Amino acid sequence: MLERYGHGGDLRTAAALYGRPAEAFVDFSSNMNPWGPPEGARAAMLRAWERIDAYPDPAARTLRGALAEKHGVPIEAIWVGNGAAEAIDLALRALRPTIAAVAAPGFAEYETAVEHAGGTTRPITLRPDDDFRLRAEDVRAAAEEGADAIVLGHPNNPTGQPLAQDVVEAALEAFRGVVIDEAFLDFSPEEESLTLVRRAAERPGLFVTRSLTKFYAIPGLRLGYVVAHPDGIARIRALAVPWSANGIALEVGAAVLADRDFAERTQRWLPPERERLSARLTALGLRVFPSAANFLLARLPEGAKAGELQTALGREGVLVRSGSTFRALEKDAYIRLAVKKRDANERLLEVMAAYLATAREASAR
Repeated sequence: MLERYGHGGDLRTAAALYGRPAEAFVDFSSNMNPWGPPEGARAAMLRAWERIDAYPDPAARTLRGALAEKHGVPIEAIWVGNGAAEAIDLALRALRPTIAAVAAPGFAEYETAVEHAGGTTRPITLRPDDDFRLRAEDVRAAAEEGADAIVLGHPNNPTGQPLAQDVVEAALEAFRGVVIDEAFLDFSPEEESLTLVRRAAERPGLFVTRSLTKFYAIPGLRLGYVVAHPDGIARIRALAVPWSANGIALEVGAAVLADRDFAERTQRWLPPERERLSARLTALGLRVFPSAANFLLARLPEGAKAGELQTALGREGVLVRSGSTFRALEKDAYIRLAVKKRDANERLLEVMAAYLATAREASAR
């Protein structure tokens, strides 16, 4: 199984499974911006190298200052660390929920982080016949059944659905602790109107976690952050290990944030390319669910199986994520795939069409 460690983007496992060098794959299993990293990342790494013999700034002041300017929040409302996964983990440790509601399907790290914080999870099952949308009444029902916190993706992973405004308000009214994961929100042209970072900076109990690795395609550096009321940030800082973010990551993070042209180009490119890929996959017989992110969740047509498709495509050098590892998705029926550049998308469609034709022939026998 490609998701041996619970995530996409595992090129070493892919190489062992499919007998190709790691660099020979076109990887749709990991949701990285295909246009990154920005040009300034390399120069920033070299600048950081010149200071590799010194500790990084323990307060990450340059990067936090750049983030504060980007979001229009006080620098005291931001904590920077080793990727969004650490940010989620620390936000939940700061909240210490007894029972946290999570959407299912959703990012598995939410449940792990709740367990690390000493709590248990209460899943809110999303329905495919409703395009996996989370409803405000489901949020309120989770609180009525005993949950005291909620952790939600905005947009959700793997469904790509952003949170509706009434869902946000229901969560803030119903729970003492709310963690909103905006790891993929910067791909949206509506990021400024959808983000909750400014509310988080002012409202105790609301923590917004963000990632710099997906949008800027720097996952090897691990860089994420939390925006919250300064009192919440103080609790996170007390829980975090010193120098969580390394000096190279901090330098690169500040450099890529300054590249506004890169951000604008990405946000212009994604919606039409996502819609084109969705339409082409639909023409092949898949049911593709609406998405506001840089990835798509799709249900395979009758007779096709996610595990078999993943293997067939992997042997051709194309990787997709099986939906079987996500809670509440029917086993072997779903795949999640990133939106990439046109030539890569065409390659995906080519090998997928070949697999589906073979699957249809086998089903007809």
